[in-house]
Parts: sequence; C-alpha cells; structure tokens
Amino acid sequence: MAVSKRNIVITGGAGFIGSHVVRLFVNKYPEYNIINLDKLTYAGNLANLKDVEDKPNYKFVKMDICDFDAFYKLMQEEQIDGIIHLAAESHVDRSIKDPFTFARTNVMGTLALLQAAKLYWESLPEGYDGKLFYHISTDEVYGALKMNKPEGVEPPFSTTASSTEHHLAYGDDFFYETTKYNPHSPYSASKASSDHFVRAYHDTYGMPTIVTNCSNNYGPYQFPEKLIPLFINNIRKGKSLPVYGKGENVRDWLFVEDHARAIDVIFHNGKVAETYNIGGFNEWKNIDLIKVMIKTVDRLLGNPEGHSLGLITYVTDRLGHDARYAIDSTKLQKELGWEPSLQFEEGIEKTVKWYLDNEAWLDNITSGAYEHYYEEQYSNR
Repeated sequence: MAVSKRNIVITGGAGFIGSHVVRLFVNKYPEYNIINLDKLTYAGNLANLKDVEDKPNYKFVKMDICDFDAFYKLMQEEQIDGIIHLAAESHVDRSIKDPFTFARTNVMGTLALLQAAKLYWESLPEGYDGKLFYHISTDEVYGALKMNKPEGVEPPFSTTASSTEHHLAYGDDFFYETTKYNPHSPYSASKASSDHFVRAYHDTYGMPTIVTNCSNNYGPYQFPEKLIPLFINNIRKGKSLPVYGKGENVRDWLFVEDHARAIDVIFHNGKVAETYNIGGFNEWKNIDLIKVMIKTVDRLLGNPEGHSLGLITYVTDRLGHDARYAIDSTKLQKELGWEPSLQFEEGIEKTVKWYLDNEAWLDNITSGAYEHYYEEQYSNR
C-alpha cells in the first residue's frame, strides 16, 4: 500500500523516547518529512540521532514549545498535518523541587501547541481532515494502585518468570483507559492537566486528538538521572546505588523501542478522541529490578556474582511516592494488534550492553559537556 506524503512534527525528539520515535519514523517512512522540534534542555541530546541527522526527510528545529508565535509560523511554513507531542519535563524529583517549570512546559507548552495547530488547521480549505494531534502522557496521572497480592501468586525474583507472572505478582487491579485521574506529584498533576487540555480541544473545537498513557520506559539513550541508566553507570564506577525507602515500590517496565512501535501503530491506525494505555505487562519491585541489574552488569563486566550488591544504599523515601503502577494494554492489543516484542530479560540484557558499549556517551552526558556545545551552536540562531 502506498504511503502518502506527510509533514510531521515530533516534539521532544532529541530526548529519550522522542529520539527513538524520530528514528523509527525517519527510517520507516521516507515519504514523510519529519521535523524534530526540541528546546535542547539538559535531557535533549542530538547525539541520540547521529545516525539519521543527514537523512533527506529529517530536519531539526531548536524551539521552546511555549513559544506560540514561533510554532504557529513553523506550522505554516512546513504545512504540518501531524503532531506527535512528547516534549515534557518528566523527572518527579525535579518537579518536587521546581513545580513552576513543570507547569510552564507541560501545561502551557501543550496549550501553545494546541492553539497554534487549531488556528493553522482551521485556516485550511480542508480544515481538520487528515490532521492529528497525538499527545503522549504517563501512567502516573492515574495515581497509585494498592499492593494487594492475589492469593497463590508469589512475586517472582528472577528474569525467567513470564510477563503474566510479573503482571499478577503484586496485585490484580490495573490502570485502564477509564481509570479516574488522581495525580500525586507536581509532575503527574502537570501531565494530567495537559491531557485534559488535549481532550478539551477535541470536544470544544473538533480537533482530531489521541492521548496515550505509558508505563516506565527503559532502553538506550535514556538520561542517566533515571533509575536504570543511573544504576548501570554507578555500578560500572563503583558508586553507591541510592534506593528510596525499602525499594518496595512497584513499576511496570516497557522497552522504549516497543513504545515507539506502539506510537507508530496508534498514529496511523488509532481512533480519533480515543485513549490507549501502553504497558509492558512487566511489573517489578524496585529492589528486585536493581538486583537483576547488578547481576547483569557484574556478569558483563567480568565481576564475581554479587560483587556490587554492597553498593545498595537505602535513602529517605521520595515525598508522595506512589506504591504501585500497572498498565493494562488489552485495548491496544485487541484493537490495533500491538504487543511488546521483548521479554524483560532480553530487554535488560540489551539495555545494559548498550550502556556498557557506549561509555563515551554516558560520560559526555554526565559531564554536561554536550549542553555547552549546543549553547554555542545555537546561540546565534
């Protein structure tokens, strides 16, 4: 089937998830013009996209999503018909310290994009026909689930357990697309607000929108303030591994390339005004996940088994730390045929190997040198 030409903006495309989505779309759809729009904050790094930066259907634009005038002009110049909105402040600890930045970027930034898209698309003869505003959100907007372990189901403590076992190990209730919003952190509150604005633009103006809520992502190119790359980096350097509380909090983990595939499927085949949950059916207690990482990193580094267990350090728990997140992706699987391609043991092995094979990338990120480079490169643009 022939693919029609499209002009798509992917916001936050220099970030972790965004760079994987940009790479997938640039390589899979040469007929599309893919515009990577990113402010290049601390979490944005164009080194994540070195392999596609010279492709004829790829373009990078440095821009703050809060700049309504600049984005409206871009919509007109590039004749944008699709927006995949990933740009966001996303680290919970940072939101606790600086909630204003999260409200500005996640709420007002999303609103600026929506209004610019509305004005441009409504000015066209065809109006909203063939257009889509696709907003990527998080499972954290739903709040927290109780740790009510089903009778007879024991939590698995090895990577050999099936996804189903992991998914039922800590409770039999899950986040569904119909779950009531109940955010507990400034980060999740800002994302919940942006979700409401997206849906409001559909209900009020008829804008074609889709919202997806995903679970914790892991994989290559993740900024090393997040748990998995942070701990891989600390293990290789022999530094402490700070674990909140007792490490009992449970998260559902999704390999980032599987998330990118889901975004592709939903962008092309999802129903307008629908919400889709994207999860890995792969729950882990933080402490159990950390022990798997330690075992994997030590093995790949040639260390004796258990060599780095002593690096675990328990620290004061995060404020408002939700006990458990668990996404139910059944709707996405049944309606659009998507499912995770990797079992967790495959994904974590692939992830650890990538970070150990790309120590120069890790060192460059943790040093902050890349930020100064971009400041010089784009200071006069």
